[in-house]
Amino acid sequence: MKLKKLGLLLSLPLTMSFAAEAVENANNYSLEQVVVFSRHGLRAPLASPNSTLGKVTPNQWPQWDTTPSYLTNRGGVLEAYFGHYFSEWLVDNKLLADNTCPTDKDVYIYTNSMQRTIATGQYFAVGAFPGCIVPVVHKQKINTMDPTFFPVIRDSSPEFKEAAIASMNATAGPKGLDGLNEELKPTYQYLSNIIKYKESANCVTDKQCDFVAPATTLIIEAGKEPGINGPLRTGTSIADAFILQYYEGAPLQDVAWGQIKTNQQFEDLVAIKEHYNTILFGSPVVAKQVAANLVKYINNTFTDSKNQAKFTFLSGHDSNVASLFSSIGIKPYVLPNQFETTPIGGKVVFERWKDNNTGKEFMKIEYVYQSTDQIRNLEELNRNNPPQRVTLEMAGCPTNEAGYCPMDQFQKAMSDATK
Repeated sequence: MKLKKLGLLLSLPLTMSFAAEAVENANNYSLEQVVVFSRHGLRAPLASPNSTLGKVTPNQWPQWDTTPSYLTNRGGVLEAYFGHYFSEWLVDNKLLADNTCPTDKDVYIYTNSMQRTIATGQYFAVGAFPGCIVPVVHKQKINTMDPTFFPVIRDSSPEFKEAAIASMNATAGPKGLDGLNEELKPTYQYLSNIIKYKESANCVTDKQCDFVAPATTLIIEAGKEPGINGPLRTGTSIADAFILQYYEGAPLQDVAWGQIKTNQQFEDLVAIKEHYNTILFGSPVVAKQVAANLVKYINNTFTDSKNQAKFTFLSGHDSNVASLFSSIGIKPYVLPNQFETTPIGGKVVFERWKDNNTGKEFMKIEYVYQSTDQIRNLEELNRNNPPQRVTLEMAGCPTNEAGYCPMDQFQKAMSDATK
């Protein structure tokens, strides 16, 4: 869906209201267990005079009050709003009790060990359970990647490297990465004009004056995340900085130095970043390997449900979402009212429901996320102003008209994803 005007909230009507959905589920289904995988909330970009961003433009990047890559104060508030909404939803569906602090049998919050993911879990807990002591678990030294969330290559064989590169090129399109770069040339040129690339240090000092010219190379090395060099990577860093400015609520004349005039231009720039994430982490051969630990963790949480919390909250990264979706076969989807397909702070919600009539168990997977305008306008989330919700479907677990698939099929599809 195209938004008509920057800064204007256009909410699509939901198929049923938040309260109505809760009532229907209470009558027909019982919510038994929930696992949420959340992308971290709003963070500061990586911009400094000596960074990649600092060298691509003569313009001065905005100085943020937050350390680069750390969750911003605004991001914390947005996450607390999300927590408040989820607490209402969990109470309405009788998974948790109202006005009672949860125990460790009720809630478990586990995050990657980066500051932005830890802080996301902390703010979510404050919003969901104010006044309660809810531990936020991270298992590594701060700003160190946890193996559960680290989308790293583990196979050092030449055969895997060849298959991974072929998969990444196939994901880029019929003509591979070269074809994608050709397709993106008009957007690269527009981006080059915004940043005044021909006046940048890259051009003036390093004599690299063609934004598109640097060779695109793929990096597949054991022990590292998949990587890419070239305009797609540089364009992603720049587009990311612009969308973070917009989310942070900067005046429109300050976002991209006032050079973004339409939503279509914004969406075109964000598309660079979307391609980057999908190619690096969503290509099937790569995704199956880099998401394996996370898929196993989620599946085990449901398989061993008697020993797990009723509500598990995980906080990681958009790379995790892309690889998770690819590895478990999430079908193509559209997120209305959003520029991104893996939005900042967005939550993939795995819900185990029981049919009250038959006792049979089902899985429902939803993407619960804030619209672009809910983020920018710092809107509170609650029953009357809920986040956006889109039901997802796994290729190996067909859903009924209400979005439920049989629990045994879900668990088989999850197990197959790691074989």
